[in-house]
Amino acid sequence: MWAFLAKLNKNLLLAIPTMMMAGFAFGATIDAGFLKAWIIPFTFLMVYPMMVTLKLKKVLEGGDGKAQLITQVINFAIIPFIAYGLSKLFFAHQPYMALGLLLAALVPTSGMTISWTGFAKGNLEAAVKMTVVGLILGSLTTPFYVQWFLGAHVTIDTLAVMKQIAFIVFMPMIAGYATQQWLIKRCTQKVFQELWAPRFPGLSTIGVLGIVFIAIAVKSRAILAAPDTLIGIAVPLVLLYAINYLLSTIVGKLTLSRGDAIALVYGTVMRNLSIALAVAMNAFGSAGSDAALVIALAYIIQVQSAAWYVKVTDRIFGTGRR
Repeated sequence: MWAFLAKLNKNLLLAIPTMMMAGFAFGATIDAGFLKAWIIPFTFLMVYPMMVTLKLKKVLEGGDGKAQLITQVINFAIIPFIAYGLSKLFFAHQPYMALGLLLAALVPTSGMTISWTGFAKGNLEAAVKMTVVGLILGSLTTPFYVQWFLGAHVTIDTLAVMKQIAFIVFMPMIAGYATQQWLIKRCTQKVFQELWAPRFPGLSTIGVLGIVFIAIAVKSRAILAAPDTLIGIAVPLVLLYAINYLLSTIVGKLTLSRGDAIALVYGTVMRNLSIALAVAMNAFGSAGSDAALVIALAYIIQVQSAAWYVKVTDRIFGTGRR
């Protein structure tokens, strides 16, 4: 089973589109409303395993302060405003679509930040720190950004959003850290890193795929009724990611070493769409399904673009040491 999960985690390029098509077919033939009851279990399955392997102590280590500062400035002072501008341009009369675009830009970095940084031979230690800091800051600031940008157009219960984020992020983070420490105490750090840590990302992937399946299934009949909706959603998403890659690449190349620059790119472009999707589905009721559709499509663009960027990394930043 663990080998299958590891293989699944390495093949998200195919797994996510496949699950989206399966969800679409399911929802087109069967009323998928009952699947919403599975959102909470899949959300926990998605987030908790990632928290078990996070190295929270890395936040306190120094040596890459410049890269960390630039990363969070891009994540919180630039990208949300670009997403808001695109939402005004493309979703002026579709506030919950705008919400989806904004949520996709508000919670930066995921476990895939670390993975793709590793694939591109970047600074893994910096990527780990970016992931932890971005996750905490994004979780704390998301309710306020949403209220600030969309409060006049979307019914927002800020307290409810904060409770959802606390349940989705901070409770699993505490439980995951407790699990990590228990396993290390029971079987040593070395055994944990070699035997247990590699198993958890695969479990998280099942949660991600389950949430994606549900998000598409509950919207499939609406998509069938207006198929051009997908194109209308894809255009601003592609623009958002293209701007993000271009900005991070230029800033990284001009200001940082190769390893830190690669971590910067993936630390800003890779959004935690799993958490964004869970918030959309859990905190905004049935209207949140519009936002969830935007976020689900963002999965495809994010994973595909991350794989493509690995292939051109050496041309942009040089080969470095292998």
